Amino acid sequence: MSSPYFKIVGKNPLHGTVIPQGNKNEALPILGAVCLIPGETIIENIPLISDVLMLLDVLRHLGMEVEDKGEGTFLFRNNGNLKSDLPWELCSKIRGAVTLAGPILAKTGRVFLPRPGGDKIGRRRMDTHLLALEALGAHIETFPDGYEIKGDRLRGVDLLLDEASVTATENAVMAAVLAEGVTVLRHAASEPHVQRLCKFLVSAGAKISGIGSNILTIEGVSSLHTPKSSHRIGSDYLEIGSFISLAAVTGGEIFIGDVDLEDIRMIRMVYSRLGIEVRPQDGGILVPSDQKLEIIPDYHGATPKIDDSPWPGFPADMTSVALVTATQCKGTVLIHEKMFESRLFFVDNIISMGAQIILCDPHRAIVIGPNRLYGQKVASPDIRAGMAMIIAALCAEGTSSIHNIVQIDRGFQDIDTRLRSLGAHIERIGGE
Repeated sequence: MSSPYFKIVGKNPLHGTVIPQGNKNEALPILGAVCLIPGETIIENIPLISDVLMLLDVLRHLGMEVEDKGEGTFLFRNNGNLKSDLPWELCSKIRGAVTLAGPILAKTGRVFLPRPGGDKIGRRRMDTHLLALEALGAHIETFPDGYEIKGDRLRGVDLLLDEASVTATENAVMAAVLAEGVTVLRHAASEPHVQRLCKFLVSAGAKISGIGSNILTIEGVSSLHTPKSSHRIGSDYLEIGSFISLAAVTGGEIFIGDVDLEDIRMIRMVYSRLGIEVRPQDGGILVPSDQKLEIIPDYHGATPKIDDSPWPGFPADMTSVALVTATQCKGTVLIHEKMFESRLFFVDNIISMGAQIILCDPHRAIVIGPNRLYGQKVASPDIRAGMAMIIAALCAEGTSSIHNIVQIDRGFQDIDTRLRSLGAHIERIGGE
């Protein structure tokens, strides 16, 4: 059976209402955190995407009882007898399994972490995770296929992370909540999903202060308890940003519900420099039709720059989408992706569709717009590039086919079905 692909006919404005899925980047560490909590825990609004479904299988393998209540709600039953070896056959396919290292270590005193899989966007170093756990008292042995991490007795420490890594911050926090004494975590990531993980742990009895800042103070406790109420995963602000782009470049009008405006504050600021207007409305946002789509130059006519940075800066995962969006805007902009050396290599696909893009080096690209894009056969190397290609195809003339959509399914739940509800001409061909 041939691998599935998307067939997309472009130049059709999107209209209607869409509700964003739960935040993948919050769901993955929350699933790790439930390993710290005895008894039953209910998590709502979990996105049913392949990365999350595989992590649920990892939890089942470890001995967690997982009960699907429907519509993204799951009950987790932790009897306290979790295994400490993560399954290689599952963890090698997803990056999110790394968020189990801290909680499994804290609960069992040992964890074997296979080398993680995930997006092919360049090297994604594990050093910050391992150095943080080592500072808390763990001993780490490296093997060709992974890492054995042992630490029967973790102790609080004043810890400076060597980079503001989101998942390393999450791992360090989850290990520290059960460590003896006080941990001060400096240069911590503060993205919304990190904040919500910390608040979830606090609801289960953890003592964490400084939430939302880059210095977290964690006072270790002997055990956590079942939260008094269920935890709801917040809306995926990266998907919200993608839907803003889809509305703008197709000339349609979309209302996006269930939006936390703080989560998209920088996205809105960057988009406003591309001539895209977003209006807060009724607990969500309206992306009206008839956008200007004109890049605002810096003072004295200098070429503006869109670059990613840690929260509250522009999210790295939005870079691919911003680049494709800029191809439909009048003017010139420099896209600077600082984190991953292979993130921008997907632009060859967009150039083949007619975009005027100069790839300066692995991290920088100059986009000169607006461009008339034409349907083309392309393949997605990662989740975010996959969404960027969908956006390009939907504003292109003619028919496009996007292959390797397993990457897109890793991050976006039923994206073809939801786009069709907005009037997109997108069809999933082949597969099951």
